[in-house]
Amino acid sequence: MTLAHESVATPDGVVPPRFRPPAGSGDAPVVSLDGEWRFRLFPRADTGVDRADPGTDWDRLAVPGHWQLAGAPHTWPYGTPAYTNVVFPFPVDPPHVPDENPTGEYRTTVRLPADWPADGRTVLRFEGVDSWFQVALDGELLATSHGSRLPTEVDLTGHLRPGADHVLAVRVTQWSALSYVEDQDQWWLSGIFRGVSLEHRPDGGLDDVRVHAAYDHTSGTGTLRVDAAAVVGAEGVVDARVTVPELGLEGRSGEELTALVEPWSAERPRLYDVVVATDTETVTLAAGFRTVAIEDGVFLVNGRPVKLRGVNRHEFDPLRGRAVTPERMLEDVLLMKRHHVNAVRTSHYPPHPRFLDLCDRYGLYVVDENDLETHGFEVDGWVANPTDDPAWTDVLVDRVTRMVRRDAHHPSVIMWSLGNEAGTGQNVARMAQAVRELDPTRPIHYEGDWSSEHVDVYSRMYAPTEEVELIGQGIEPPFERADADGRRRGLPFVQCEYAHAMGNGPGGLSEYDALFDRYPRLMGGFVWEWIDHGLTRTDDAGREFAAYGGDFGEALHDGTFIADGLLLPDRTPSPGLVELAAVYAPVRVDARDDGSLLVRNRYAFRDTGHVELRWTLHRGADELAAGALDLVLEPGTEAVVRPPADLMLPDPGPEPVWWTVRAVQDKADALDEGWVEPGLVLGAGQLLLVDRAPLAAPSGRVTATDEGGFRAGPALLGARGELLELAGRTVHAFRVDAWRAPTDNDRRPGRGQGQSDEQTWYRAGLTLLGERVSGVETLPDGALQVASRVSGPAVRTGFDVRTRWQPSGAGDDAVDLVVDVRPEGPAPENVARLGLLLALDVPEAAGTGVRWAGLGPEESYADSTRAALGGAWQHTVTDWQTPYTHPQENGARRGVTSAVLTFADGSGLRIDAGDTTVGASTRQGIELSLRPWSDQALDRAAHPHELVPDGRLWLHLDAAQHGVGSAACGPGVLPDARLRATPFRLRLRFTAV
Repeated sequence: MTLAHESVATPDGVVPPRFRPPAGSGDAPVVSLDGEWRFRLFPRADTGVDRADPGTDWDRLAVPGHWQLAGAPHTWPYGTPAYTNVVFPFPVDPPHVPDENPTGEYRTTVRLPADWPADGRTVLRFEGVDSWFQVALDGELLATSHGSRLPTEVDLTGHLRPGADHVLAVRVTQWSALSYVEDQDQWWLSGIFRGVSLEHRPDGGLDDVRVHAAYDHTSGTGTLRVDAAAVVGAEGVVDARVTVPELGLEGRSGEELTALVEPWSAERPRLYDVVVATDTETVTLAAGFRTVAIEDGVFLVNGRPVKLRGVNRHEFDPLRGRAVTPERMLEDVLLMKRHHVNAVRTSHYPPHPRFLDLCDRYGLYVVDENDLETHGFEVDGWVANPTDDPAWTDVLVDRVTRMVRRDAHHPSVIMWSLGNEAGTGQNVARMAQAVRELDPTRPIHYEGDWSSEHVDVYSRMYAPTEEVELIGQGIEPPFERADADGRRRGLPFVQCEYAHAMGNGPGGLSEYDALFDRYPRLMGGFVWEWIDHGLTRTDDAGREFAAYGGDFGEALHDGTFIADGLLLPDRTPSPGLVELAAVYAPVRVDARDDGSLLVRNRYAFRDTGHVELRWTLHRGADELAAGALDLVLEPGTEAVVRPPADLMLPDPGPEPVWWTVRAVQDKADALDEGWVEPGLVLGAGQLLLVDRAPLAAPSGRVTATDEGGFRAGPALLGARGELLELAGRTVHAFRVDAWRAPTDNDRRPGRGQGQSDEQTWYRAGLTLLGERVSGVETLPDGALQVASRVSGPAVRTGFDVRTRWQPSGAGDDAVDLVVDVRPEGPAPENVARLGLLLALDVPEAAGTGVRWAGLGPEESYADSTRAALGGAWQHTVTDWQTPYTHPQENGARRGVTSAVLTFADGSGLRIDAGDTTVGASTRQGIELSLRPWSDQALDRAAHPHELVPDGRLWLHLDAAQHGVGSAACGPGVLPDARLRATPFRLRLRFTAV
């Protein structure tokens, strides 16, 4: 028996799809029905509730919203969220779903306002309901619909009586046949989660308005045609007046109007008010003149090649789920603009229409994606996949049609996407054909079919850089069908997902970006993804934290995989987003081997007249000189700059001297208004002009203590050379280390890898390293040398260590340490780090101040270095941490030549680093990490609030650390960022201050 919610049929009793003008842009009356509705949840779809029951004594639930989040973050009265990435959380038996099917009965009272027009039609509009629902008025069933992230309209004309109260009943099931095509790697959340309204549709009104605003880049001419139609009541073409006051254009719908215009682009989002009017309705639309084209395998906007430096965006709020507010949408858009993102893919469904209004206004290229994903069928080899089932054709075509009709007037939409991870099949062609019939002006995207037979761009996910370079050259491995292969090689290539931003990462952004710049065929890509989907909840002690899969007791879940964004759940930018901004910088400043900087204007349409190239000569935080470069670059051009010839350089000192150039926009023109913050940096680069002065050779002598140990300046060592105290503080750990608390990327094998980095380190014994001292001797020059071996249990892999301690001078406040380390035994494929672990007794370690000279101000790793600039920076140990939603390795600062730690009692410790040798290479400074807890505690913690300072300060003084990569979903660490077990040398000076 097939139940109603298991039917594979298009919506019934609904108004044909139409466009959605910006809120407030028309003069037809609209009444919002958002607010508290009466609600009751039932365990099955057959609730047994009379549709006429007003639910007077039911609970109250906010609309829009999800019923699972009704009491968040403290209570969960209507069930809890659940997260799966690929698998369906119910048996795969399409179109059937379990009998246990939570179903919400919604009720509200509808009364038309007294001044509601008597003519025309009245429609009830739902912007989004998950997943299947029925609509009844006063007990009469009027419509059945689905398409969770798509609008539904129901004609209520003839059912509403002026001045009367009516009971509006909406029944919503959590599961339905349509759940099989909405498996989109997010929380399973249900309910009326977008707005609901009553809208008047006047006779002769503007139900469907299609704006065609093309731009001819050779002449500067814009061509406007507006088509108008009625679809509510009586379908047909509508004759409307069309005016563009700013351009002095007047005409009728269906006519072409031309004028010289300023084009729309993400860089210069120039909009014109287009007023469309009939005798009964007027709508004002924001139109942007632009043309999207593909020529010779190159993606063009307004005749110029454009690179998409994008992100994938799910709709998400940590308390409201997908019921995002206008304020959240604006926050997302402004954050994207300020971090140099120029494109967004609406993964994996059409967004709230207001988001597209914002993209039009502020300037973002949009790949608008259909509400389709059938990923769960992949588990069983795509058997019964709706994408290849003719029984689903009408439903899938209906979905993509509704998206195009709703959104086609937006200039920001530069490409349609048929869906995501839905396999291949005959319905791909059917959907593509439907899109082209409605809108032949935009290319079509679909990654699921690599033949690219029915689309206009070749798209992949997480293709490694080696393959991307081959694709850029047009010499990628051939497709099995010669005809499809030949066509595909003529298409531009886009990475619709790459550089998986899960936890600490992604690494390797610069390598991808360089390829995108190098090859015209490569049109860019979209990093996965914009934000961690951590839902706010409280633990038993009342502490709030960001919950992920499994935190709600789900029997089936995909854990932390939901926390894979560039923003933390509260929209704090992660170091990954800071790195992305530096990589995506529109004005790139890159050091060259000849001691110059290459400044590149990567804008396609904009010169750098709005940018000031400011330079500073600085030693640490001390500015020695400053100025500005007189340089304006046309779009796509570059220039080499050098420090002024008359620049007076100081002698070497305790910190390096840098010449840093920043491209700064501190003024906004009319098209930048609203998002440009004063001092916005559009790109930065620097040259090291004066290295720091080398550390003087130590000259003191180690002395013996009465207890049989040794004193070396501020270091107290035991009889076996073990470090007991440093600068008056008890030492709890001191040894060579090669492990880290695994990142999310460490825990998964990258594409093509046999095992994860975490497994590699475990099998090499790096998680349980211990030390065996084999010799202690006083050398003729006064130094103490300790010979030891560091290794883990059950393996022959280890490190031969020679540690040399010597007072720096005659006083007792400084000691030099030289550590020489040589790997022994079978070498693992890579190691997490090569360096020293030091743990000091510091009761209030989290409040310790840290001032360091090196790269900063935020963390960086071997494959995420673009945002790190040389200078002097200051944090507390607390600020040094990055509170990733899932705790893991974080906080490394590279190239540290000196650091001063100031403890709560006013005492301190200075660390100076000499040159570091790793294998055959010599590096400046060390990689420094500081924590108020151990790596083991960091590894054990499931959430940041579980990390508790243990009264110690844990320091990593590393010669080098492994990169972070993207292995959680994409490629692992690239070869040049992998850390091998190799000999290394550290030279450090510790000074009590």
